[in-house]
Amino acid sequence: MALVLGGTGYVGGRLIPRLITAGYRVRLLTRNRTRLDSTPWTGSVDIVEGDASDPAAMTRAMQGVTVAFHLVHSMSAGKDFESLDRDIARTVARAAGEANVQRIIYLGGLHPDNVELSHHLASRKEVGDVLLNSTTPTIVLQAGVIIGSGSASFEMVRHLTDVLPFMPAPRWVRNRIQPISIRDILYYLLAAARVEGDHNRAFDIGGPDVLRYCDMMNGYGAVAGLPHRYIVALPVLTPRLASHWVGLVTPVPRRIARPLVESLQHDCVMKNHDIDAIIPPPTTGLTPYKRSVELALARIELDDVETSWVDARVPLAPSDPMPSDPDWSGRTVNQDTRERIAIAPPDEVWTVIMQIGGDTGWYSAPFLWAARGLIDRFFGGVGLQRGRRSRSTLRVGDAVDFWRVEQVDPGRLVRLRAEMRLPGQAWLELGVEPDPQGSKYTQRAVFIPKGLSGRLYWLAMLPFHGLIFSGMSNRIVSLAQGELSEPEKP
Repeated sequence: MALVLGGTGYVGGRLIPRLITAGYRVRLLTRNRTRLDSTPWTGSVDIVEGDASDPAAMTRAMQGVTVAFHLVHSMSAGKDFESLDRDIARTVARAAGEANVQRIIYLGGLHPDNVELSHHLASRKEVGDVLLNSTTPTIVLQAGVIIGSGSASFEMVRHLTDVLPFMPAPRWVRNRIQPISIRDILYYLLAAARVEGDHNRAFDIGGPDVLRYCDMMNGYGAVAGLPHRYIVALPVLTPRLASHWVGLVTPVPRRIARPLVESLQHDCVMKNHDIDAIIPPPTTGLTPYKRSVELALARIELDDVETSWVDARVPLAPSDPMPSDPDWSGRTVNQDTRERIAIAPPDEVWTVIMQIGGDTGWYSAPFLWAARGLIDRFFGGVGLQRGRRSRSTLRVGDAVDFWRVEQVDPGRLVRLRAEMRLPGQAWLELGVEPDPQGSKYTQRAVFIPKGLSGRLYWLAMLPFHGLIFSGMSNRIVSLAQGELSEPEKP
């Protein structure tokens, strides 16, 4: 039995199906099991609902477990992420000891010795130390920048290089780092579970190439067919300013960009290759950086991104599902409801609905959506650049720009919950049902204001709703009926 903590994250979501294929019985601890309903492996795992910081939930999850994978990182959970990660590590260590778990495997971060580490790397190291000091033998795998479709580090490199032919950059672009492919991360995680003996130590892991960050950018550009990018290192760009810059240029919001940027302040390369003594490299060799980029771009082109950094929840965003109508009594609830009859079968309307957001846009007033996204990014939100994991399908838990998929009833209804900065809570429902003339498209925007500011916000937005929501419903129906050739781009 293998327990995966962080199974809905970028690495964990890829590890689980590979554990199943390798013959493990897999258990997953998750805050909300409905997020897993649309994953292809849901029926093959044992799901325990609860929070990783809850000792009772962790105790239930550890029962009968042989090996526990700790893949939880809370760097996007706000200023107190270090304390949260420390508490989770102590909870994991205690529950694993009580359940006689044979091994803990933790994915930490590659870091230098004898320097002041960033808050992010220091927290990763502290978590590893907590687990190593527990009564359960622990293998800590310390990895550098992960390259793969959907990883936050890869998205930073990709968008910075795509957008900027010339880039004034912080001095850290000259630092040496050792990136590693996501496929090699998964190789080491799986192999660590099979290692014989009670090993209890940290091991550095990395790919075959040691590069400067600027070389990574131009290496990506060479694979993507872009001209050489000119990068000038400046001493004045602090991590704070650099994270704001990354937040504006790339889909990665500054609350995630900042810890990533801070972790690049020093050379981060393998100090030794001790890992080879217990886990030999893959028989075909570790994946070179440019090959990792080729594989990531191929996945994106085929619309086959397995997991993405956007799967992580947004701190301070609403996490509860939309209340049912009877629970609204006594509250102020604002709604905008639209219905249209389409001379098209329901599946044609559903196909159009499933493509909303990301590169497709929102089917109406692209300049208004773009402005709202910029305002959200300015105030520290995720904005519109976050996009979506897949161009053609949605599943519960997916991010769609500054929305999160809360419910999917295939062929009938999709509900999105707002994760933008708002003085209240907001949802958007898009649905279709059969009709004698073809199908009926329904669209409902719901806003539950918080205080006076929420009520004023709704009133301020009213003049734009006719343009935004009416245009959206009209265009979706027109596209389904074949009256338009393609969605309106933002």
